[in-house]
Amino acid sequence: MPNTAPEVSSSPTLIEKPARVAAAGTKPKLIDEYIGRVNSETQGLSVAHMRSPSGWTEPGQTPDFDEYTLVLKGMLRVEFQGGAFDVRAGQAVIAHKGEWVRYSTPEPEGAEYIAICSPAFTLDAAHRDSA
Repeated sequence: MPNTAPEVSSSPTLIEKPARVAAAGTKPKLIDEYIGRVNSETQGLSVAHMRSPSGWTEPGQTPDFDEYTLVLKGMLRVEFQGGAFDVRAGQAVIAHKGEWVRYSTPEPEGAEYIAICSPAFTLDAAHRDSA
């Protein structure tokens, strides 16, 4: 009986280190992209490790991507049309494509979190509010 398993055309891709990318907002925030358009030339998804200091806030945005955020440490405030809530360590939030959202880290500890965007994040696709 012939082997009907599909042939594998490539091996897994090791991401040896992230790419540091520029961040928007009122204070310096560290963004290390592991997977995405910058570091791995991945179009469909981006995965970034974020570290935001106390008092950081970024412009609101109405993105062309879904953003899945898992808070590892601290608290991330999420504002949206109609309200706001706080996402704490061990919690996650999904910001849906086409919906206005703004992130900030008002508490003394700031926040550390993983952000996954689908499709991959681009500045143009974020559609940030004008200053």
